[in-house]
Amino acid sequence: MRQHDVQELNRILFSALETSLVGTSGHDLINRLYHGTIVNQIVCKECKNVSEKQEDFLDLTVAVRNVSGLEDALWNMYVEEEVFDYDNLYHCGTCDRLVKAAKSAKLRKLPPFLTFSLLRFNFDFVKCERYKETSCYTFPLRINLKPFCEQSELDDLEYMYDLFSVIIHKGGCYGGHYHVYIKDVDHLGNWQFQEDKSNPDVNLEDLQNEEEIDDPLMILKAVLLQEESNLIPVDQLGQKLLKKIGISWNKKYRKQYGPLRKFLQLHSQIFLLSSDESTVSLLKDSPLQAESDIRRNDQQLLKTLTSEPPGLNDRPSCPHWFDINDSKVQPIKEKDIEQQFQGKESAYMLFYRKSQLQRPPEARANPRYRVPCHLLNEMDAANIELQIQRAECDSTNNNFELRLHLGPHYHFFNGALHPVVSQTESMWDLTFDKRKTLGDLRQSIFQLLEFWEGDMVLSVAKFVPAGLHVYQTLDGDHLTLCEIEIADGEDIFVWNGVEVGGIQIPAGSDCEPLLLNVLHPATSSEEEQCQQLIDSPYVFPSNAEIGSVFTACAIPDGVILVNSAESVGEESWTTIPKEDLKKTFREQGLRNGSSILIQNSNDGDSLLTKRGKWITSVNEVDWLQVKNLCQLDSGEEQVKISATVNTVVFDIRIKAIKELKLMKELAEDSCLRPIDRNGKLLCPVPDNYTLKEAELKMGSSLGLCPGKAPTSSQLFLFFAVGSDVQPGTEMEIIVEETISVRDCLKVMLEKSGLSGDAWHLRKMDWCYEAGEALCEEDAALKELMLSSGDTLLLIEGKLPPLGFLKVPIWWYQPRGPLHHWKSHQDQTNCTFSQGGVWRANSIQDAPSDAHAEVSLRYLGDVEISEDATLVELKSQVSLPPAARTLLVIWLLPAMTLPSFSEFSIPSPAFLRAWTVESRRPGRLLRVHCQRLREYKLGQRTEICLEPLQKEENLGPQHVLLRTQMRLPGKRAYTLPVDLVWDTARGWTAGSLTHQVADFCSLPVEKIEIAKYLPEKFEWLPVPSWKQQITKRKKKKKQDNLQGAPYHLKDGDTIGIKRLLVEDDDFSTVGDDTGREKQKAFALGKKKSQEALRVRSGDVPSGAETPARPRGPEASLSIHVGSFR
Repeated sequence: MRQHDVQELNRILFSALETSLVGTSGHDLINRLYHGTIVNQIVCKECKNVSEKQEDFLDLTVAVRNVSGLEDALWNMYVEEEVFDYDNLYHCGTCDRLVKAAKSAKLRKLPPFLTFSLLRFNFDFVKCERYKETSCYTFPLRINLKPFCEQSELDDLEYMYDLFSVIIHKGGCYGGHYHVYIKDVDHLGNWQFQEDKSNPDVNLEDLQNEEEIDDPLMILKAVLLQEESNLIPVDQLGQKLLKKIGISWNKKYRKQYGPLRKFLQLHSQIFLLSSDESTVSLLKDSPLQAESDIRRNDQQLLKTLTSEPPGLNDRPSCPHWFDINDSKVQPIKEKDIEQQFQGKESAYMLFYRKSQLQRPPEARANPRYRVPCHLLNEMDAANIELQIQRAECDSTNNNFELRLHLGPHYHFFNGALHPVVSQTESMWDLTFDKRKTLGDLRQSIFQLLEFWEGDMVLSVAKFVPAGLHVYQTLDGDHLTLCEIEIADGEDIFVWNGVEVGGIQIPAGSDCEPLLLNVLHPATSSEEEQCQQLIDSPYVFPSNAEIGSVFTACAIPDGVILVNSAESVGEESWTTIPKEDLKKTFREQGLRNGSSILIQNSNDGDSLLTKRGKWITSVNEVDWLQVKNLCQLDSGEEQVKISATVNTVVFDIRIKAIKELKLMKELAEDSCLRPIDRNGKLLCPVPDNYTLKEAELKMGSSLGLCPGKAPTSSQLFLFFAVGSDVQPGTEMEIIVEETISVRDCLKVMLEKSGLSGDAWHLRKMDWCYEAGEALCEEDAALKELMLSSGDTLLLIEGKLPPLGFLKVPIWWYQPRGPLHHWKSHQDQTNCTFSQGGVWRANSIQDAPSDAHAEVSLRYLGDVEISEDATLVELKSQVSLPPAARTLLVIWLLPAMTLPSFSEFSIPSPAFLRAWTVESRRPGRLLRVHCQRLREYKLGQRTEICLEPLQKEENLGPQHVLLRTQMRLPGKRAYTLPVDLVWDTARGWTAGSLTHQVADFCSLPVEKIEIAKYLPEKFEWLPVPSWKQQITKRKKKKKQDNLQGAPYHLKDGDTIGIKRLLVEDDDFSTVGDDTGREKQKAFALGKKKSQEALRVRSGDVPSGAETPARPRGPEASLSIHVGSFR
C-alpha cells in the first residue's frame, strides 16, 4: 500500500472525484465546495497604477514558523504589505522606470468549505536536515475572514467560518501517524462522555471570573464600557488592562492572540478603530452577549446569529466531536482540541465551513436523510452481510476447542489415568465461547451428560508419558474462561473430585507421574542373582523418595546410580549416596525417560563394566568445588560436592557445611557465591535455584560465605568510592529493590564512613568505568532497571540541576609564536600538580615527544544551562565575576576560576574552544551563537580554551590545521602556525596542497606535506599533485582526506618539506627516540606480566593474568552524526 502525505492525499482524492463525476450533474462539485480565488496586487506609489494577478486554490497553505496562530499567519499573508524601495525598486509599466511600490494579497472569493494546510515541516540549512515545528500554533473554533478579503461591504455573517474537522499528525518529519477530530454536525454518532464530577464543590462565581480573565474579548469590552464615551487611546487601553487584571497584554495574550492593535483589527465587528488607528471604541450595535458566548459555547453563538426553526433546538445541541484513529473511534470534548496546538502530536490540516450552512431539522440524527432508495437498499444488504461477517469473526476469535475426559470412562492404573475402552470413546470435543463463565461451561456439560448424577468437578488435565494426570481444579463459577486462563485445546477432566473407579486420585503438579527406566539384576528361581540386567519401565510420583525403587523392584538393598539425561551419545552415570535416598525424584533432578541402575552393594565389579561401559562412583564433571570463606576453623579448606544441573543450591550448601565440618548454625546464616577466574566473589545465588537456573557450570568454584542471600525483593550491589576502581576494592550491600536512589546513597555513604551531601551515584559500564549517572534521586532502583550484581560508584560532587551541564574548564597553551601570551609560558608549561597543569602524553607512562606534548592548566568547573550559547560560556570564563550572567549557577568552591585579568582577553571572540579527549584537545567547537545542547556535549565533557591573537569565526566548511615547516639541513621543524583550510571545494589532497602552498608562498610542485600521527611517532605523507593526476582513476575513493587512512580533522599537525632542499623523510630525532622508548615500554610491560604469572602459583594453567574485570561484550549499533 502506498503512503501519502495527507495534503497530497487530499489533492489526489479531489482529482479522483472530479474524474469520476465527469459527465454527471455533479461534475463541478469540487469547485463549488472548495474553489476559492486569491488576488495579488502591486500598487505603484507614483502613478497609483494597480497590477494584479489572480490565483485559484482548493486549500490555503499557511506558515507555522515564528507565527503564533492561524489569524496571525493570515494577517501576515493578506493584510501586511511588502514595500519595494531603496535597492529593491519595482519597474512600473506605466511610469516606465523603477519606482517605489507596495505588494499585497487578498481573498477575492471564499468557498463554502475552506481548508488550511499548516507548514509544520521545514528544512534547517545549517544542519542540512528536515525538522518539524512543534511550537504553539493556535486556531479558533470560529474565525472572521472579513479583514483578509478584498470585498468587505457584505454582512459579517458572510465571512464567518466554523471549524468542523482537524487532521492531526503524531510523530516527526520522517514518519508518523495521522488521526482526525471531526465535529458531528448532524448528531449521527453515539456521543456519550463521562463528565468529571471529582470536584463538585467548585465555586461557580470564581470559575466564571477565571474564564473571563482568559477571554481577552470580555476583558477589553469591560475596560471600554467603564469609559464614559467608550472611546480610549490604544496605548491607554493596554495600561487600563494592566490595572484591571494585574498583567500586561504581551505577557498574558500576545503569544496566543498576537499584538493588541492586530487583535482589535481582527475583531472589527466589535471594536471600531480610528483611521490612524490611535483610538478605539465599541460599536454601538455590536452583539455583546453573543460575542462573549463565542469563547464559552459555540452553540450559543449559532443560536444568536442564525435563524433556526423552533423544532431544531428541541434536543440538546452541544457540539459533539469524535476522535477517529484507524478503527478506534472515541468521543472528545471541544476543549480537547486545544491540546493539538503544539507538540509532536499537533494539528496539520484545518477544515472550516461557512456558519450560514445549516442542515435542516430533518437531518438531525437521521443518517438516511435524502439518500436515494436504491442506495438505501444496497446499504441495508451490505449491513446484513457485514453483521454475518462480524458474527463469523466473533465466533472465530472467541470460540475455542475443549477436550472433555469423562471420569467414568477412565481407570487409575500404574500411577496415571487410562481409558477403559478407547481414547475416542472416553474423550468428547466441545466448542465453547471463552467469554462465558465457568458456571456456563458446567451447565452446558450437565446438559450434554444426561446420565450424570451427583457433584461435577472440572479439572485441568494433561497427557504425560505415563498417561493422563489431573493438575488444577477449576473454581469460581462467576469467572470467565479467559480469567481462569483456559487455553485453546485444553484437556478438561470431568469427575467427582475424589476418586475414579473406587481409587483415590492424586492430583497436582507435586505428584506428577514420572516414567523411568529401571535397570536391575535378574534373579533366578533359586533366589540367586544372574549376571545380566533387566530394563523395565516403572512409574513413580515425582514427590516419592528415591529409595522406593527398592520396594517397587522387590530388591532389599543395593546401590542406585542415575543416568544423566543431559548427555547425548554416551551414558554418564552418577552414584547416589545413601543419605540422599530420602530425597524425592524431583529434588534429584530426574525426568521422564531418565534411567536408574540398581547394583548389589557387595558386587565389586560393575555390571556395566562387563557390558563394555565404564562407570565411576562420581563422574569427573559432576561436581562443584566449595571453598570455606566463613573464617572459621575447619579441618577442610575446600570440598568437592557431587551434583547435577537440576540440583538445588540449598542442598549443595547444606552438604558443604557437613563435609567442611562447620557449625550447624551456618545453615541459617550463610550463602554460596560464585568465584570468577580472577578470584572475585560474585553475587550470592538464591537457595531455591537449580544449578541450571543459576547458570553455574560443572567444575566451577563457589565460596561458602557468612550472611544470607538476598531475597527475591532485594538487590545485592557492589559499590566503590571514586571512578578509578581497582579490582577487589569494591564494597557490598543488600538493599530493597524499592529503595530510592537518595536513600541508597545515604546507606552507601554510611557504610563507607563518608559524610556530606555533595555525592552522587553512577553506574559502572561494561568497560569497568564510570558511566551513566543516576539523576532521578526519588526513583526506585527497580524503576532504573538495576539488578543484583551491578556495581555503583560513589562520585564526589553534586549533579547539576536538570537542563544544566557541569563543565570542567582547562586553559590550553599550544606551542607557537603567540607573543601576546608569552608572559604566561611559565604557568602553562610546568608539570602537573593538584590544581595546576597536566601534560597529556600519547601513551600512558610512555615518554612523550614534542609533537605529542600538550599543556593544559585546570581552571575549575562551571555549571551552565544547556540552552546557553558557546559565546556565553566563553563570557563566563573570560569576564570578571561581577559581569557574569545568571546562566552560570555557581562555581565550585574548591575550584574557583582564576581572575582572567592577568590574561588580558579583550573579548570572548579571542578564545577558541575545544573538547578534551584523551587528555588533549579533541573536537573544535565553532559557531558562537550555537547552543551547547546542539553540540551534544554530554554530562562528562571537558572543555579547554585556547587564546588567540585576533578574533576568529570559523564556519562549518573550515578546518583548523597546525602547520610546521621543516628546517633545512636539520631533522626538526619550526613552531606550529595555524592554517584555516576552506574545504568548500572538497576534502582532496590537491585542495589542501594548494592551500598550504599559498599559505607558505611556495610553488605547489616544490613542496610535500604529511600528517603527523603522535600516538605512533610517525608521519603519513599526503599524495602530491602529480601523484594524484596519475592515480586518479585507480584511487578515487582514497582522494577524500576525511576517510582512511588520514582521517583529517581540526587540530591535526601538517608537516611541510621543500622537495629541492630536503631529500630525507619527515621524521625527526624525537620521533626515533619516541618509537624506541615505546618499544622498550611495551617489552617491559610484557616481561612484568610474565613475572607476575610465574609468581602467582595458584593461577590455573592457561589462565590469563588477573586483570581489570570486564563486563560481558555485547553487540552495539552505533549511528554517528556530524557534530561539526
